[in-house]
Amino acid sequence: MWHRLWMVCMLAGSVTAPLAAAQDRAPRIERVGVVPKNSAEQFELAFWESVKDSKQVGDYEAYLKAYPQGRFAALAQARIAHLRAAQPQQPQQATVPAVPKDGPATAPKPPPAKAPPPRASAAPAPVPATPAPSPAAPARTAAAGADIKDCPACPTLVQIPAATFTMGSNTSDASEKPAHAVTLAAPFAIGRHEVSVQEWNACAAAGGCQKIAQPAGTSANAPMRDVSWDDAQQYVRWLGTVSGKPYRLPTEAEWERAARGGTTTRYWWGEQMAQGKANCKECGKPWAEDGPADVGSFGANPYGLYDTSGSVWEWVADCWHNNYKGAPADGRIWDEPDCRVRVIRGGSWREGAAYMVVSTRFKYDAGVRHSQNGFRVARSLK
Repeated sequence: MWHRLWMVCMLAGSVTAPLAAAQDRAPRIERVGVVPKNSAEQFELAFWESVKDSKQVGDYEAYLKAYPQGRFAALAQARIAHLRAAQPQQPQQATVPAVPKDGPATAPKPPPAKAPPPRASAAPAPVPATPAPSPAAPARTAAAGADIKDCPACPTLVQIPAATFTMGSNTSDASEKPAHAVTLAAPFAIGRHEVSVQEWNACAAAGGCQKIAQPAGTSANAPMRDVSWDDAQQYVRWLGTVSGKPYRLPTEAEWERAARGGTTTRYWWGEQMAQGKANCKECGKPWAEDGPADVGSFGANPYGLYDTSGSVWEWVADCWHNNYKGAPADGRIWDEPDCRVRVIRGGSWREGAAYMVVSTRFKYDAGVRHSQNGFRVARSLK
């Protein structure tokens, strides 16, 4: 018996010793503002900050994929070894797709419990037909449209009226400057909720999308996550086929217009953070470290949109630019040839309250999946 105990201790030591040594060597992380400054060093720090407390092997593999020679590489490798030894019964997650050579993979500064692991196993079990009801009826403006449902499997859309609004902020992160006027000359439709697990699975079952497994126990009405920008393109193409409508991702200007709900304040609900308005770690209940709440678990903005702050980061159509200098004034997509770094908006459940500001934006590599990234759909109404 003593021999067995000695062997267990030796095995534990062989895993924890490298982990402790790697932790000792890891550089201190200095926090930055609302989102990281636009430098390679800060992007790496932001990525590590987003996964450093994770209990998922795939998150550290994602960091190593993006930064194989990174300053935290030794610590990431040690944590992978530690997690695999501690939980040998857990299925190993797939590694992220290779980062394109024409640009580095970048991560949002989300502090997620999970970083960008793609998963390609079986889809979750069949799901109910509709999302869970929201806890309270949204205080919609008179201009907000009624529900639009183009097909049984299609997400519910809401019409956003044409208008001129101020996009960005001159008092927040440099990437949100300058605040500028954008005129959307025509109304458009956008998803009332983020695309849910059940909605994604309908596409996967029809062969239009890849099957992407979600964590065990994930609700059918949870927002679909671990999807790349490229994955989202598969979904909107499939929606276009089954509905006959021009589905797409919203442009960044459309997204902010809809997320603001016709308001001009820092948050859609006002100038100050308020509890119970968004799904984030400092925003009140319901909140869980391991995953976002079901879509519609918090109140809607004045246009009847749910979860534009928190829940999951949302892909939009645009190519990433470091600021708004030269941005289109008409709300069209701001694209570049062969662009591989795309914009994500809205923060996630893993962020703090500072990320719930409606102008918050960041970027991610279009081909890499991250467990905090999801999306909502949009389409033109012409």
